[in-house]
Amino acid sequence: MINGFKEFIMRGNVIDLAVAVVVGAAFTALVAVFTDSLIKPIIGIFLGGGVDAGTIEIRGQVINITAMLNAVLTFVITMAVIYFVFVVPMNKFRERLAAGKATAEEEAAATPEDIALLTEIRDLLKAQREQ
Repeated sequence: MINGFKEFIMRGNVIDLAVAVVVGAAFTALVAVFTDSLIKPIIGIFLGGGVDAGTIEIRGQVINITAMLNAVLTFVITMAVIYFVFVVPMNKFRERLAAGKATAEEEAAATPEDIALLTEIRDLLKAQREQ
């Protein structure tokens, strides 16, 4: 029963889904604070400074470039952290697991040494009789 549960967890996208939901939410909050506290003021400095830095007003409509850039950076940083911290190690783990299974199957399929030796002796005896 435990092995079945283990296979269910390791198969498919269960781990990927858990990582995307839980870790994504946590890192999004962390990165949002980082970009709001550091990146947004830096963008504001380069786009004029002050309270309205990075905003453009056209016919009474405000376009907030700073907020848009902040959201894009938050998304990119969050995805990069999730990929390099969780997805890459999980993919390497799955490759090792698959390689281990392939090696075990090859060992099971390989002929044992004593059988191979007996087969070789048989072939040599057969060749001597034919001479």
